[in-house]
Amino acid sequence: MAGGSADTSALVRNVALYRVAFGLIWAIDALFKWRPTFMNTYLQQVVAAGQGQPSWIGWLYTTVEHVVAVDPKGFAILTAVVESATALGLILGFARRIGYLVGLGFSLMVWVLAEGFGGPYTAGSTDIGTGIIYAVVFAGLYGLDRACGPSSYSLDWVIQRRWPAWRTVAEAARPTAGQAQVGGGVST
Repeated sequence: MAGGSADTSALVRNVALYRVAFGLIWAIDALFKWRPTFMNTYLQQVVAAGQGQPSWIGWLYTTVEHVVAVDPKGFAILTAVVESATALGLILGFARRIGYLVGLGFSLMVWVLAEGFGGPYTAGSTDIGTGIIYAVVFAGLYGLDRACGPSSYSLDWVIQRRWPAWRTVAEAARPTAGQAQVGGGVST
């Protein structure tokens, strides 16, 4: 970067703000998952996602429907817990590396199973669904964190200072000697 440490510090701060904003969006979505409407209609939503799917993918939705039918409320609670934990992790900057990867995988799962790949092959389709967009945002956050190195704008930073091994959970990559001092302008 041409401007050096000040530019990098601003980038680290901006990535953290972007992460927190995305976490707030996830928190709002997670709150909806705890509502009785979601909890009580989970199986119906799974069945509805399978409706109108092409025959070549129908087996997947039938299988998921049978699995979820065993304990629909349990799967609804699991979904709400995953979304809530993801939101908190994003907002607090906790376990970022793992959180980004889990969020990416979960978003793809939602896109495939709940949104039916966004249904771009059905008549009247107007978009490709939100799950794939969320997955791209998680991949982008992972890449930005990897490029920026450690961020002092996270709970991970506090934990890493006391327990350096936490870095494997928190950081997308091991920092180089130059990155170790960048982390939002705070040296280690």
